[in-house]
Amino acid sequence: MKKLAIGLFAALTVALMFWGFYQAIYVAPIDAMQGEIFRIIFYHVPSASVAFLFFAISLLGSIGFLSWRRGKPDWAQAADAWALAGAEVGVVFCTVVLLTGPLWGRRAWGIWWTWDARLTTTLVLWLIYVSYLLLRRFAAGPQVQTLAAVLGIFGALDVPIVYMSNRWWRTQHPAPVFGGAQGSGMDKSMLGPFMWNMLAWFCWGVLVLILRYAVERQHQKNAAREAQEALEANI
Repeated sequence: MKKLAIGLFAALTVALMFWGFYQAIYVAPIDAMQGEIFRIIFYHVPSASVAFLFFAISLLGSIGFLSWRRGKPDWAQAADAWALAGAEVGVVFCTVVLLTGPLWGRRAWGIWWTWDARLTTTLVLWLIYVSYLLLRRFAAGPQVQTLAAVLGIFGALDVPIVYMSNRWWRTQHPAPVFGGAQGSGMDKSMLGPFMWNMLAWFCWGVLVLILRYAVERQHQKNAAREAQEALEANI
């Protein structure tokens, strides 16, 4: 039943991805000022939003692990699996943000990169969570999960800074499209395709997150079983 549900969700996600692509490329009109290059917004902004969401999931998982690691070890391991899965998927989407941003900026600003507040804080966020993944991949010992949880919490503190950076400081990055100054917003002809792509990329991220969580939980169970077998062999 679980596999059937995941299969149906995967099929729905693929359909939404194709529909979102059609909306972004063929339905949304050409921007009067930027031309065709503006269509990156249908991938750049959803990727940033989904990255923030999954870093938040990693934060909650890290807090859960630290809270339950002594009293409820099974809950703690499940929380740790969510933290790791959220960090991995968040890094993937944040990488998309850092790749699509310069492509857009090169045409819009005439430069690939500038060290303004939004771009710099986003790069710092990516580096923190890449460090988190490197710690999980290459470090060993009983305290790795605890250290990773602390690092995950620390990294999540940068998310609101990234989000608010072009509100707090004057930046090269454009002002907020939604919830910005008077006159901000998106034309109705572009809003529909934008929201379809937000939904499509959200579903895609959730699908990958669920699969990655399941793989990590299985890995944890295999490691626990191997440790138990090794203990019994030495008795």
